[in-house]
Formats: sequence, C-alpha cells, structure tokens
Amino acid sequence: MANTAEVQCPRSITDEERSRAQMYQLLGVLLSAPPTRELLDGLASLQGGDTPMGSASRNLAALAKRTSPDDAKREYNNLFIGVGRGELLPYASYYLTGFLNERPLAALRGDLRARGIQSNDDVKEPEDHMGTLCEIMAGIITGEFECDSDLSSQKAFFDAHLAKWAALFFADLEKAQTAIFYAPVGSLGRAFMDVEAEAFALQ
Repeated sequence: MANTAEVQCPRSITDEERSRAQMYQLLGVLLSAPPTRELLDGLASLQGGDTPMGSASRNLAALAKRTSPDDAKREYNNLFIGVGRGELLPYASYYLTGFLNERPLAALRGDLRARGIQSNDDVKEPEDHMGTLCEIMAGIITGEFECDSDLSSQKAFFDAHLAKWAALFFADLEKAQTAIFYAPVGSLGRAFMDVEAEAFALQ
C-alpha cells in the first residue's frame, strides 16, 4: 500500500465516478507492490469492449491467468526496484526534471497539505510515485481524502500532478524490456489517462 490519508468525508458518488476511482485504485495497487494471487485471480476475470481500455483489459486478463505471484514479483522488482534501480523510475520529479525529489515533489506536498491529505509515517516512498498519485486520485474522487472533492478539485489535482507525465510513464511501461504482465498495465494506464485528460479538457 502506498501513501494514504485519513478518511474524511466519504460521499455519494455516481457509477461513472465509482468506475474511475476503481481504475485509479487498481493502477495504484499494481504499481505500489507486486500482485497477490488473489489480485491475479480477480484480474483474470476482466473483460473489455472494442476500445483501447477494453483491449488492454482483455490482454491483462489473459496474462493474469498464466502469471504466478513469483513471476509477477520478479517482474515488478526488475521494473521498479532492481539492483540499484529498476528499469523505470515511476516518479513525477524524475519524469519532469530528470532527478528525484525535485520541485514536482515539493509542489505535490504543498498541495496535499492544502487539501488536508496526510501520508502515512511508515511509508518511505516519495509521494510523487505514480502508484501513490493514483491512490490519491481515487480517494479524491470518492471523497475519502478530502471533503470538497468535486470535479473541479479532481481536475486541479490531475492537471497539476498527472497530466504532464502520466501518459508518458504508462507508455514507457507498455514497451519496457522486462515488462510482460505489466505491459498491458501500461496500455491500460495510458488509455485511461488519455480518457481522463480528454474529459477534464471539456470542463
């Protein structure tokens, strides 16, 4: 589990908002730790239509059926941890500046403080990790992480902390050399971020 916050104001949400929050939550879980057997079994039942997200969901389901937890853990470690570092560095600071712990992280921390979102003390990952950002976005949509989580608040967070690099990161994950199970995770994330960006652009 990545950085989380205290529950504040869970609210009644629409089916569309629930689906969006669930997608952010799924991406957050998959990027924060290797999938468990239970999660792999759940992913194996994913279905999808004739859209980029639907195609990615079907591919992810097919791979989940034949991926063991040990294989998934090995792949996760190669991608994100490695010896010294993994193939990818899933941090906003790195993608936006080329270095870790830079201005994007400071800006995010300031935004989280302003929103009353607190990170867990026992989590060592910087808050600008993509898994953490997806989990925070899910919490903003549901109202779990802040009270005034209307669409304008969601758009402000997305524009400030995801819009400039999320699709690029997921595209890199999609074509990463060591990505097998995680390749369709990249496809799914990239397609979802495109949908989110298009929807927010209309606001």
